[in-house]
Amino acid sequence: MEKVLISACLLGKKVRYDGKTLAVIDTLLERWMTEGRVISVCPEVDAGMSTPRAAAEISAGDGNDVLAGSAKVVRQNGDEVSAYFKKGAQLALVLCQENAIKVVVLTEGSPSCGSSNIYDGSFTRQKITGVGVTVALLRQHGIQVFNQYQLLEAEQALEQIESRALARPTR
Repeated sequence: MEKVLISACLLGKKVRYDGKTLAVIDTLLERWMTEGRVISVCPEVDAGMSTPRAAAEISAGDGNDVLAGSAKVVRQNGDEVSAYFKKGAQLALVLCQENAIKVVVLTEGSPSCGSSNIYDGSFTRQKITGVGVTVALLRQHGIQVFNQYQLLEAEQALEQIESRALARPTR
């Protein structure tokens, strides 16, 4: 049975920057938890950031650019926190590798976990197309990343992976 890495805040844990949660109540997610598929992650907390913590956004790019060194993750006061975000991404990748995880569900909009959009770095709540640092690193390693609005798509990806595994001849 395939495991799924899921943002801790989506599982009801109060790990977001504001100390709150974004808990998702969904029968599919509940089934995954009952089946023992779910592994929880918060890249920012896992990297050593506190809860609550000052909001951070990616300035001048997205997670791919942060990994390449051409963009930074900053707080509104200008403090750079890119190192925390890179470390959190690495820790999430290690979790995926240790558990053979190929499907991940992370929180949309986050500078770590956004899979299709993130805040633009202006701290004005404006979003742009782009990915967070953790998403960028996981996708670079061939891991499929979805957001909390794509649970059905994540389920379909899991089913495809499991059906391919069953179709492989045994030796």
